[in-house]
Amino acid sequence: MGIDINQIEFSAQDVDAFSASLEENLNALYQLLERPGFGQGRGSIGAELEMYLVDDRGLPLYANQEILQESGDPSLTLELNRYNLEFNLPPFSLDQSPFESTEQAILERLDRLGKVAARRGGRVVPIGILPTLRDTDFGAHCVTDRRRYHALVRQLIKRRGDNFSIDIDGAEPLKMVMKDITLEGANTSFQVHYRVAPDAFADTFNAVQLVTPLALALGANSPGIFGHSLWDETRIPLFKQSIDTRHVDPYSWNEPARVNFGQGWARRGAEELFREVVRIYPPLLPLCNRSTAAEEMASGKAPSLAELRLHQSTVWLWNRPIYDDADNGHLRIEMRALPAGPTPVDMVANAAFLIGAAEGLRPVIEQLLPAIPFRNAEYNFYRAAQYGLDARLVWPEMHQAGYREQPIVDIILRMLPVARAGLESIGIGHSEIEHYLGIMEERLHKRQSGAVWQRQKLAKLRQQMPTREALHALLEDFIEHSGKNVPVARWSV
Repeated sequence: MGIDINQIEFSAQDVDAFSASLEENLNALYQLLERPGFGQGRGSIGAELEMYLVDDRGLPLYANQEILQESGDPSLTLELNRYNLEFNLPPFSLDQSPFESTEQAILERLDRLGKVAARRGGRVVPIGILPTLRDTDFGAHCVTDRRRYHALVRQLIKRRGDNFSIDIDGAEPLKMVMKDITLEGANTSFQVHYRVAPDAFADTFNAVQLVTPLALALGANSPGIFGHSLWDETRIPLFKQSIDTRHVDPYSWNEPARVNFGQGWARRGAEELFREVVRIYPPLLPLCNRSTAAEEMASGKAPSLAELRLHQSTVWLWNRPIYDDADNGHLRIEMRALPAGPTPVDMVANAAFLIGAAEGLRPVIEQLLPAIPFRNAEYNFYRAAQYGLDARLVWPEMHQAGYREQPIVDIILRMLPVARAGLESIGIGHSEIEHYLGIMEERLHKRQSGAVWQRQKLAKLRQQMPTREALHALLEDFIEHSGKNVPVARWSV
């Protein structure tokens, strides 16, 4: 979402030129991947953290551009809605205590940003969905005044042709209709980037896809919106539905949603995943770079593949491949399903478990995949988002004969030693492993994710006051606990 553009209207000629550039980008990527040594180098971990700005009453503070300007922080970027900001955190190599370093980077940046926000009567909150949101916090008036966002809103509405429908089941189901895509801005996440060598990309990507439901359930922190108790990770259906341009016919073929879990297991490597995004999804922001990939490669530089990267930024896969021209070009896996919050230490622990579990399974992933068709992995993802630690998943076993659902907590318990081994295999130190996986073990033992805490706390507060007041009291308790950076498993209800 971070790449800006200089126009908001596009012609058929723009689309044709952009499509031709995408083809050239794909050819250039293929050539790069064929080069011996391309993308090799020390692995690294980076992240992006999306946040809310709220005022002293706990309501959204529409001041992201002003606070960004006053902060002078080059790692800070704007988001779609005027009360959201995002940190682009620095990457740390695997020999730099990457998880501890990431946590420290988050703490330092939140502290600095909090001081800037305070000068405008604001506070910074890392939380999946702000509980005090009102329906009046969405609409054209809340869109950040940036050409990229105006163009994106316009293009998605143009393709939809009418209103966006929200229909989310749960204890208190939510049905509503929106005229635009600004409900997408209700979702804030902690997006993890993991640098991967090209020859290990397919196996690593598949392993990440397989274990994402486990990390999602254990890290859930978005149990509802507008006071409705919905999914443990309500962000998952809300994000998908809020920008879904399709009119789905259950009796016909349908274009895949631009927010989805993927189309199948990776078979050969990264290139097929990039190509898939180009082949399936029409361009939304067809703006060509000044120089072509061929010109950049002829000059000896790693090509920017600007059109491919821009196009990818308008297809929101929960795990997606990333090409970056930095360091002579490399590949990353971006893991987008984890929510923001509750605390920096919790977010980093989620990332450590996800990467560790994926690396632990990577050596045997080819033997496991025949035991779980991709549609079942997708089923696991949505069930984990819906039910959290109460979910039951279809999980592959090395010597299974037939399917069976298992409690997700039992699967996670078995996967914790796998995650330890995975982190050890990529060179993470023992104390770092024990610290962050210990936080996950404690959360699992107490059965208390951020979503569980929010739901239980709100239920208790509702016994004492009206729902609207309870939501504000919930947020104040959340902010107090989050600011202390104490793992959510230790929060009292």
